[in-house]
Amino acid sequence: MACVVSRSGRELQRYNTMGGRQVVGCIPYRYKEDIDGNMSSELEVLVVSSQKGQGLMFPKGGWELDESVEEAACRESLEEAGVLGIIERELGQWYFISKRHGIYYEGHMFPMFVKEQLDMWPEKNLRRRIWMTVAQAREVCQHWWMKEALDKLVQRIMSSQERKKDIALAGSLSF
Repeated sequence: MACVVSRSGRELQRYNTMGGRQVVGCIPYRYKEDIDGNMSSELEVLVVSSQKGQGLMFPKGGWELDESVEEAACRESLEEAGVLGIIERELGQWYFISKRHGIYYEGHMFPMFVKEQLDMWPEKNLRRRIWMTVAQAREVCQHWWMKEALDKLVQRIMSSQERKKDIALAGSLSF
């Protein structure tokens, strides 16, 4: 059973040496199904609306003292987007200025291969979730550092697919 309420408050929040919050985000992704229900090679990513309503972004939030960075990424995806899956190797770390506080925050981003999408989740009544293409997500995402993380994810997946093709080709060429 997954958690049924979102964590709130800043008592367990992590801060960097400059006094900025440490936040963790996730890019939930899947491969679109074709008409027959088979997995295609077309990538889809999940964005959520901000709590204040208008902007779209990937799930993210504070990294807390009682969890690993990967656990924080998983928790944020569950709380904000209602998805569960496999957290993969970190895409990177970015520093960005908080619009509200004017200080540098530290953001960590991870890809999550989605295995399950829940009908009920902690922030269902606060956010919309929308599956879209990478190009659409890049267009609507309101944070530059999340767009960079998305680009890194696409590069990683494409190079992995190329590696698999190379291995398959090398195997077919064996003497």
